[in-house]
Amino acid sequence: MTRLAALPLCLMIAAPALAQEAPLPPGMEVIEVIDGWQTPSGERIAALRIALDQGWKTYWRSPGDAGIPPSFNFTDSRNVAAVEMHWPAPEVFDQNGLRSVGYHDELILPLAITPADPTQPVALSADLELGICHDVCVPVSLEVSKDLQGPGAPNETIRAAMTAQPRPIEGGARCTVEPIADGMRVTALIDLPADQARDAFLELRSTPMWVSDAVARRDGDTLIAMAEFVPENAKPFALDRNDLRITVLSENGALEINGCPN
Repeated sequence: MTRLAALPLCLMIAAPALAQEAPLPPGMEVIEVIDGWQTPSGERIAALRIALDQGWKTYWRSPGDAGIPPSFNFTDSRNVAAVEMHWPAPEVFDQNGLRSVGYHDELILPLAITPADPTQPVALSADLELGICHDVCVPVSLEVSKDLQGPGAPNETIRAAMTAQPRPIEGGARCTVEPIADGMRVTALIDLPADQARDAFLELRSTPMWVSDAVARRDGDTLIAMAEFVPENAKPFALDRNDLRITVLSENGALEINGCPN
């Protein structure tokens, strides 16, 4: 499997770093933080909204062989101890003969923010590195910020995006792991019938790295998906099966399997 497939085959146009007030790049209409509410535990719920021109798309956290992986940095925020992103189920696109994974027209990405002090306002600041694509792919750098104050009220747009997350299921997959020249190969056997499992995507939750697009086939009610994990040093490594995350897409929705034993 060639590593060149990990690079987008579309024309890349470098975009300058952009502040929220600066003109947005072609293809992007809006980038903003949607304020939400505070939970009884003190956690704040908000969301990033990325609105694109018709026909444009942006990428999921694991973008596929032809996609650009997004990156988010919240270190300039104030009164923020942690931020957890809740990704809605993505779509699969064909891009120059390769698959990419993402969203068309608009992405609402819910954020669960843990304040350092729940009694104080949160000043959220996000530096984003992401790709947007139509006939060309544009890697863009953006900054967006918002002060989040008061208890707020449940926001139906954010709630809908959270509901659109893959549904977690227990078990349902068995994995074999073997070393390859520049990393590790994982083969997952996922026990789901065809109407519940069409595409599978493998990741490590706590160790971001390049992962090949999964090669999948069916054996009756079992989907067999194989992917290769390649770290920065391009060497075999001790892959933690408990850290594996498998996202399964089908016509009937999306599922998420966390951990994959033998």
